[in-house]
Parts: sequence; C-alpha cells; structure tokens
Amino acid sequence: MTLLQKIKEEILPLSTKQTVILVIIIACLFQFSLFFAPALADEAVKNSEIQAEGQKIVAAESQEIVAIDGVIKDAAFDPAATLSVQASSTVPVETEKIISASRHIITAYNSEVAQTDDSPCITANGFNVCEHGQEDTIAANFLRFGTKVKIPELFGDRVFVVRDRMASRYTNRVDVWMKDYAEAVNFGVKVATIQVME
Repeated sequence: MTLLQKIKEEILPLSTKQTVILVIIIACLFQFSLFFAPALADEAVKNSEIQAEGQKIVAAESQEIVAIDGVIKDAAFDPAATLSVQASSTVPVETEKIISASRHIITAYNSEVAQTDDSPCITANGFNVCEHGQEDTIAANFLRFGTKVKIPELFGDRVFVVRDRMASRYTNRVDVWMKDYAEAVNFGVKVATIQVME
C-alpha cells in the first residue's frame, strides 16, 4: 500500500467529493502563493532598470562642463559640481590682470609720529588707516595713489592699495602699513616681487 493510499484510508478518510474539494483548495493555495513570486520578480526587474537608467543619466550629466561661481569645472572630476549645476550662476566674475611685475625692497611701518608725521593715521592721500583698520595699505613713491598690488611671495593673494608716500630718497621701496609695532619690526627688510594689478 502506498503512502498516499494509507493517508487517504487511515488518517484522512474522505469521500470523493471531499477529496475533490481538498485538491481544489490545495491547488488554489499553490496558485495564490506562486502568483506573487512572478509579480515580485517583475517589480525587482523594473527597479533595476530604473536604477540603471538613473546611472546612465548621472554619467551623461557628469560629462558636462559647468560654470560654478565663475570657475569652469569638469563635473566628471568634481562630483559636487553635478549637484551644484542648478545653483550655478551666469554672473561674470572679475578677473585680476597683472600689468607688471618687478623686484623691490619691502619694509613695514606703523602709525607712529616717529615713523610718519604729526598725523600718523592719515596717509599722504588723506586716507585714515587707523579707522580703516585693515592691513592693505602701502607706501610707494614710484606708483600712483589707488594702484592695487600683490606681493605673493610674502602675503599670498592679499591685495594692497597705494595710499601713502615715503621719504623722497626711497625711489624703489615699498612700505607695508601694519597695525602692530612688534609685527612691523619682526618683518624687517625683505626683497620680493610686486605685481601691479590692472
């Protein structure tokens, strides 16, 4: 006697009608449980296709060159650039042009009567460095008032403005105004290239 016959006769004695109903119920359960598997598989395939399409779009966008804050960046090498494309502006950025560069003796001075005149805070062009309080003023006899210069070897990208003069004997010297006396003394005498900006 086979196992199924044994179960049918001894454990579950069913009539033919009951057996048909049981088979239908079991078939429905299998159909119901297996019905969701293809649907889930279809959904997984769709999700992977959407993800692959998204990666293609990002890859295509990353090949674009974008301007962010006036600086041209290759988005392929700067992932943050692709995120900032929408925030980028088309406002032109001022570019500083160097019109000349030459080597000069560089010294430092303070707003003291012993180093200037009887109005130590007022420069030769009438500018008040003490009220201004920023170390961006220089004295130079060979440059016009208002000329902008950089001294990259000593001060990096800081821009200085010619607002003062020195004794007439200093024809080739630049004197940088500093707030602190000790800082000016420690600066000493240096030789560096100054870049005159347009």
